[in-house]
Amino acid sequence: MKKQLIACAAFALLTACSGSKTTTAEADKFDYTVEQFADLQILRYRVPGFENLSLQQKELVYYLTEAALQGRDILFDQNGKYNLRIRRTLEAVYTGYKGDKNTPDFKAMEVYLKRVWFSNGIHHHYGSEKFVPGFAPEFFKEAVLSVDASTLPLAEGQTAEQLCDELSPVIFDPTVMPKRVNQAAGEDLVLTSACNYYDGVTQKEAEDFYNAMKDPKDETPVSYGLNSRLVKENGKIQEKVWKVGGLYGQAIDKIVYWLKKAEGVAENPEQKAVIAELIKFYETGDLKTFDEYAILWVKDLNSLVDFVNGFTESYGDPLGMKASWESLVNFKDMEATHRTEIISGNAQWFEDHSPVDKLFKKDEVKGVSAKVITAAILAGDLYPATAIGINLPNSNWIRSHHGSKSVTIGNITDAYNKAAHGNGFNEEFVYSDTELQLIDKYADLTGELHTDLHECLGHGSGKLLPGVDPDALKAYGSTIEEARADLFGLYYVADPKLVELGLTPNADAYKAEYYTYLMNGLMTQLVRIEPGNDVEEAHMRNRQLIARWVFEKGAADKVVELVRRDGKTYVVVNDYGKLRTLFGELLSEIQRIKSTGDYQGAHDLVENYAVKVDPVLHAEVLERYKKLNLAPYKGFVNPKYEAVVDAAGKITDVKVTYDEGYAEQMLRYSKDYSNLPSINN
Repeated sequence: MKKQLIACAAFALLTACSGSKTTTAEADKFDYTVEQFADLQILRYRVPGFENLSLQQKELVYYLTEAALQGRDILFDQNGKYNLRIRRTLEAVYTGYKGDKNTPDFKAMEVYLKRVWFSNGIHHHYGSEKFVPGFAPEFFKEAVLSVDASTLPLAEGQTAEQLCDELSPVIFDPTVMPKRVNQAAGEDLVLTSACNYYDGVTQKEAEDFYNAMKDPKDETPVSYGLNSRLVKENGKIQEKVWKVGGLYGQAIDKIVYWLKKAEGVAENPEQKAVIAELIKFYETGDLKTFDEYAILWVKDLNSLVDFVNGFTESYGDPLGMKASWESLVNFKDMEATHRTEIISGNAQWFEDHSPVDKLFKKDEVKGVSAKVITAAILAGDLYPATAIGINLPNSNWIRSHHGSKSVTIGNITDAYNKAAHGNGFNEEFVYSDTELQLIDKYADLTGELHTDLHECLGHGSGKLLPGVDPDALKAYGSTIEEARADLFGLYYVADPKLVELGLTPNADAYKAEYYTYLMNGLMTQLVRIEPGNDVEEAHMRNRQLIARWVFEKGAADKVVELVRRDGKTYVVVNDYGKLRTLFGELLSEIQRIKSTGDYQGAHDLVENYAVKVDPVLHAEVLERYKKLNLAPYKGFVNPKYEAVVDAAGKITDVKVTYDEGYAEQMLRYSKDYSNLPSINN
């Protein structure tokens, strides 16, 4: 998935997002904040307009929501083979412990469990490093041995003590599975990553396995390895496919059950065909069928209700091939979609006027559709932390031949915006009143536009040259792709065309986005990184790459500076026009790298600009941020949907409520949607 995390995923760092402009008395009374712990804040979001859907549409949303929640265990297992056992063990202690629950050890275990829920495993959801428990191994063992053994995820013949002995090194030893996704150059990225996409194979063996499958002459290749675990058993390398009757089949059976019910209340024949093809993919595991589903999904533009459900996100695989499971159920925000329709309607103009080499441009932009959506449910790799913008499908040839769908999630950005109001962040990090006034006046608008340009056009722009392997950039592919889309948005958010189209009010509004983007990429996103660590996550690497590159290339002209005042460092932009020119130059180079499959070029850009952190600046930013008592990462509890049925069992209405707590929701999901065994081989 092409995901936009630039602003609202770092909302405490950048207040450049906003959703629906409609404010009602009901919205003003809505409590967006649930709780805060560790480096996380839990929010809730409204689903405005749900009550106005037809009964059939409500029923469709309900069935798709159930299908979304049934896949929860898949992501936990994909993120690490011990995650389900650890989660279930901790939940058994959390609910069944008879000792004092007010001790520091129990409280620390409670925070650890909440972090496991949030990250869908024991590694940080964003940085991917294993987080450190604040409770002692001795307490863990005592607590586990004190609860009813029948509530523990014991293997056949295993005792509670043996379970503790098995899990303790995974939880407590920092040298065991330290990174979910390792991106360090020169290391075996497969062997050193804790994600559960490979077993017993090296990086070279995995790359050789899939390279042998590829035909350079195939202009419509499948997404090799997308829905499988690659394993070596008895000396033979083979795929274990995620499908009905295959790996994760117990959960996929339930997903298919609810998809079939959704198929029965589809809005139109096109949507019915989309759901049917997705079911066929789940039943067969055939990647050609997945492509057929993706094509049908791209072409379904008339349905109000829409969804993503499946193996989509490839950031969790160090080789960028295998996809984590996720789902998003949504419906179109008709009023807000007008903005994105203007952008997508001018897609060819933007492509033609891009600063990249003509050789790498599309001659004809096809099928770009864009809309603002209202999320009804977040699931899998979009829960609890979610993107604010999405562009699918990932397949380059499908995007080229059939188009893509781009969405901005309006009610999610609205929740971020309202929850962050008045948090003091800008006052601490923004250089002067001049920039503060720009941000206050224009940042919401320009942040939305950057997201729209990133998703609607950036990911769909440009083309691969004939014969270029879509996976040629290997581990650097995700960072380069996100940088490409971000730069496209940055270049065009300042274009006079946006004023002409009525999307920006004047020629200065874009400066709010430029300033906040540079401040984030050069400084404030560092609050997400532990002291001494490198930048690992693809979106963070992308932002630092762009910011550090333009900072260096514009240094002679002092286009952007880091200045000291009263013992604090600030970003100052001296020449916004030259900054735009630099964004265009970097976009041109990154498109060349993407189009030609220039691995060495990708390596050099990422390693030179995106990875290393200035330790002195890092320490300063952490200290200043700490005083604000903010959480750098945010996620959500979902609304709860309840079907109202008559005496015959027929649905007569679907009610939505927002009062469920974080632990309450997580425990309910673990009870109602826990479909996989604790060990999945």
